[in-house]
Amino acid sequence: MAFELIDLPYEDTALEPAVSAKTLSYHHGKHHKAYIDKTNKAVDGGDLDGKPLEDVIASARNSDQGLFNNAAQSWNHGFYWHSMAGKETNASGELKSMIEDAFGSLDSLKEKLAERGAGHFASGWVWLAVKDGKLSIEETHDGDTLADQDGTVPLLVIDLWEHAYYLDHQNARPEYLDAVKGKLNWSFASENLARGTTWTYPN
Repeated sequence: MAFELIDLPYEDTALEPAVSAKTLSYHHGKHHKAYIDKTNKAVDGGDLDGKPLEDVIASARNSDQGLFNNAAQSWNHGFYWHSMAGKETNASGELKSMIEDAFGSLDSLKEKLAERGAGHFASGWVWLAVKDGKLSIEETHDGDTLADQDGTVPLLVIDLWEHAYYLDHQNARPEYLDAVKGKLNWSFASENLARGTTWTYPN
């Protein structure tokens, strides 16, 4: 069964002014769809046909860079859409406690995410994850992902590729990060924490 482009979990205007409907139209409808289409084409009729996207990523990581890039980007984008919300949601008591232990406060964590994202060289992703039982800010470059990393559970992610923000903020990534940090979906992060395993891309 072919992978499908998942629907946005909100209206295309929900993230404005941080992310415009025009940006979402291109980012979701063209970029994400292209990754899905290329992944489907690559696995069609092969041993990975019908396998979960996470299995495709893990299998291709060290054997097929083209398939890995497209499968990982398909997963990352699905995770990114859910990491955002029209209105900032609340962290669970468990997540809030872990944030305070690791970063002092939620506002401090948001500043750290923005700082790490702004300092990240070239394209990639900045993540909040549980690693070795503690909260950690992680970075992956280009199409790399945390989807198949043992011992690491991603809680939310921010896309750092220019196509995520260029139409709205041109090359001012720090401006985009400052805007988007008020759109983070802490409810989604809390669900990922409570489950204790990596989010599964809907098939």
